[in-house]
Amino acid sequence: MFPIRDHNPSGRRPYVVYTLVAANVLCFLGYLGLMGDDRALWLFFSEWGIVPRLVSKGQGYHGLFTSLFLHAGFMHLAGNMLFLWIFGDNLEDEMGHLGFLLFYLASGIGAGLVHVLTGPDSPVPTVGASGAIAGVMGGYLLLFPKAKVDVLVIFIIFFRVFAIRAWIVLAFWFGVQFLGSIGSDPNDGGIAYWAHTGGFVIGLVLTLPVWLRRGATGFWNRTDGHPPHPDAHYAFARSSVPKVPKR
Repeated sequence: MFPIRDHNPSGRRPYVVYTLVAANVLCFLGYLGLMGDDRALWLFFSEWGIVPRLVSKGQGYHGLFTSLFLHAGFMHLAGNMLFLWIFGDNLEDEMGHLGFLLFYLASGIGAGLVHVLTGPDSPVPTVGASGAIAGVMGGYLLLFPKAKVDVLVIFIIFFRVFAIRAWIVLAFWFGVQFLGSIGSDPNDGGIAYWAHTGGFVIGLVLTLPVWLRRGATGFWNRTDGHPPHPDAHYAFARSSVPKVPKR
C-alpha cells in the first residue's frame, strides 16, 4: 500500500517543501560519484551520518542534522521525497513557512536521538530524511485524519489505485514501523525503525499546540478532518488508442 498523491492542495505555495526537496536532491547528486565505491561511501556516511557510538561519547553531533540530507540510494531518496511532497505542503500551510521548517528539523533531530538511545553502541552510520518525514506524517495524522490519499495497492500481479482516508494509510505505516522496531537490532544496519517510530510520535506531539490553537476537536468539526481547502478531484482520461472489435 504505497501513497502516490493526496486530494488536498495547499492554500499557498509550500516554499519550504520545495527547498527541502531541492536540497536533498542536490546533496545526493553531490556524492553520487561515490556510489560505486563501498569503502568511500562508508567513510563519507561515517563522517556526515549519525553514528550512535560517537554520539554516545559526545562526538559527531553534527550528524544529527547533516544526516537529514543524505540518502543511501536513488529509491531511498525518491521514496522520502514523495512522502514529503504528499504530506508536507498542508502542514506548512497550517504552521507557516518558518514554523514548518523548525518543526521538520526538530522532528528529524529528535528521531535521530531516539535512534541513538535505542542502540547507543552501534558503529553503523545512519542517513536519511525518514525520521523528519515520519514527524510530518504524525503531524498530518493529527490535523487531517480524514483527508483522502490515493494509494497504489500491489498484490503479486494485481495493481490498483484506491482513495482512502489518511488515518488508515498513516496508522498502517506507523504499525509497520513499530512492529519493525520491536525486533530490530541497530548493530545490523538496515532500516532505522526506531527513528521512524520516534519521529512519528515526536511530530504528533509537536503538532499538538497547532491543533489546540485551531480549536482541537472543534477544528476537526469545522473541517471534517480535511485540510481547510476544496479537495482536488482526479479523473483518468480516456485512452486515444482505437479499440479493435472482436470478430
